[in-house]
Amino acid sequence: MLVVLAMAAAIWGVGAMAGAPKRLRWTMISVLYFAVLGLHLVLEEGHPLRMATGESSALWAILGGAAALILVYREVLSLLRDKADANAKTAAPQVADRPFSDTELNRYARHIVLREVGGLGQKKLKDAKVLVIGAGGLGSPALLYLAAAGVGTIGVVDDDVVDNSNLQRQVIHPDRMIGEPKVFSAAEAMTAQNPFVTVNPYNRRLSEDDAASLIGDYDLVLDGTDNFDTRYLVNRTCVALSKPLISGALSQWEGQLSVFDPANGAPCYQCIFPTAPAPELAPSCAEAGVIGPLPGVVGTMMAVEAIKVITGAGAVLRGEMMIYDALWGETRKITLRSRADCPTCGGAKSVSV
Repeated sequence: MLVVLAMAAAIWGVGAMAGAPKRLRWTMISVLYFAVLGLHLVLEEGHPLRMATGESSALWAILGGAAALILVYREVLSLLRDKADANAKTAAPQVADRPFSDTELNRYARHIVLREVGGLGQKKLKDAKVLVIGAGGLGSPALLYLAAAGVGTIGVVDDDVVDNSNLQRQVIHPDRMIGEPKVFSAAEAMTAQNPFVTVNPYNRRLSEDDAASLIGDYDLVLDGTDNFDTRYLVNRTCVALSKPLISGALSQWEGQLSVFDPANGAPCYQCIFPTAPAPELAPSCAEAGVIGPLPGVVGTMMAVEAIKVITGAGAVLRGEMMIYDALWGETRKITLRSRADCPTCGGAKSVSV
């Protein structure tokens, strides 16, 4: 047996000196092993070659089995290491490409545990672009809650400045911002509330010249303005671009909101309000007054509808109008119908609900 082991050592040493690769040297030693084992199986007991190489084949079989176990063990370890390395390499990009940081996951945890929102819904919110027209009574709570909810990009359009008389209801603006443009005051409050959102302030009144280009950059629009010219302009543009429009309105103790979306079978704003009412029939908040918390209720409802539109949760107020009477604590819904003679959407005849 010592002779065979010496031969194996010689094969390894000479091969190393000659620069032969390890695999070739192990192959030659394996050939020597199987040749010796074959001799023990073929030659009769007591044969000089068997006597010179260990007498019994059992010893060589045990030695070969032990070597095989070691090789298998090493191979398994190698495979496990390769798999671990592969997992580590693939895991690193996944961590880097996560849509939310740990801070964001903690911030939005109450959304993510909701079955109707979940992680996918929160990702949709982060990817969404929402344009809010008007940073006044309705826009204030809507903007704050859209930012808090994690809507990724929020545009705000308004050409007005903060006035002392606004602060009774326009809660997004602090006293120190009196005299400053509302869009910048709102943007500061929103990013202070949630630094993970992008706010685009547009310090101007929406016009025919820029309505299409501006609204076209966003997924849906919230209209909280207090003049009918802007309301009809926003409606026409949203219909032309197939953008959902969430519209709210206020008067004294009563508020209303609906989702106007002809592209999804719902009527448009002009289907319900064909013409603007006479000024004396629809006085402004400055003329008729408005209870302070009412814009907060309706504006927050607008933000809820926006979240539902984005995530697909629940039933959106398409084809319905919710009316809230704060004085008597009553809420009711009415069904809205498209008008075939509507000059803006034509009753959305080609669209099925």
